[in-house]
Amino acid sequence: MATQDEQDPRISKISSAIRVIPNFPKPGIMFQDITTLLLDTKAFRDTIDLFVERYRGKDISVVAGIEARGFIFGPPIALAIGAKFVPMRKPNKLPGEVISEEYSLEYGTDKMEMHVGAVQAGERALIIDDLIATGGTLCAAIRLLERVGVHVVECACVIELPELKGRERLGDKPLFVLVSST
Repeated sequence: MATQDEQDPRISKISSAIRVIPNFPKPGIMFQDITTLLLDTKAFRDTIDLFVERYRGKDISVVAGIEARGFIFGPPIALAIGAKFVPMRKPNKLPGEVISEEYSLEYGTDKMEMHVGAVQAGERALIIDDLIATGGTLCAAIRLLERVGVHVVECACVIELPELKGRERLGDKPLFVLVSST
């Protein structure tokens, strides 16, 4: 959950702009739909601004966005803080040479890939996604970046589903979120 920013009035506007769709994509799931946030230009700008305010001046040279919704939030944050944007993609989506990291899903496994040479050892990275649930994709992104010598400063998400305990899977890696789902 957001710490010092919890009282920021922008947080409640962002939260109210996120639509919850019950039983999607399957029964029992309460889907957090950010498309309505993207339609609200004020709430969308406030979302980007809150992240930029947090990370500007933190010497972050890489914003790594997790496919696909991390691609929405990552580039404007990267531009605003003077960092490059590195897409973390599903398998076989990037041309050229890639490195990959496998991670577990509820049933089976998946992979995350990034271009070889996209980051350099010693760079400082922020990993961004729209939502943290179980933490599997964030953990894979952390491992992938750390394997090539990048220091992951923090992970950031718009929404956290705390009941799925994804934060705990991150270990000592800091996580910043704007909205905690209830």
